[in-house]
Amino acid sequence: MGSHVPRVLFVCVENACRSQMAAGFARRPGSYRIDAHSAGSAPADAVNPRAIAVMAERGCDISGCVPQSLDAFRGEAFDVLVTMGCGDACPWLPAQRREDWALPDPKHLDDAGFRAVRDDIERRVRALLDRLEDEHAG
Repeated sequence: MGSHVPRVLFVCVENACRSQMAAGFARRPGSYRIDAHSAGSAPADAVNPRAIAVMAERGCDISGCVPQSLDAFRGEAFDVLVTMGCGDACPWLPAQRREDWALPDPKHLDDAGFRAVRDDIERRVRALLDRLEDEHAG
């Protein structure tokens, strides 16, 4: 990955829950420094208020985030592209590495289920950041 800051794009369908939470964890102060973005194949009008609330419980403020379309990133390249359950709706974007995190959409889950998805995302983001940091150090 060289000496540049790795670019990572987190993608889900509405860019209202999963990908916003992942980008929030990736941008959290004290994390390995990456250029984190999120987008959706069919973006919602706003970030899900429950996502904002459960992220606040972890010290991550995503209240100012706005869902955006994958179209905003066409023609851009990423070091890592992480898809989260958007399946065939996620178009191809240039990336050195691709990961598909099979995560349920938490928007219809109860509070415990929503938090379980958040916690899974947090673990996966932490593992991704650790891998990127190791690659950068090596």
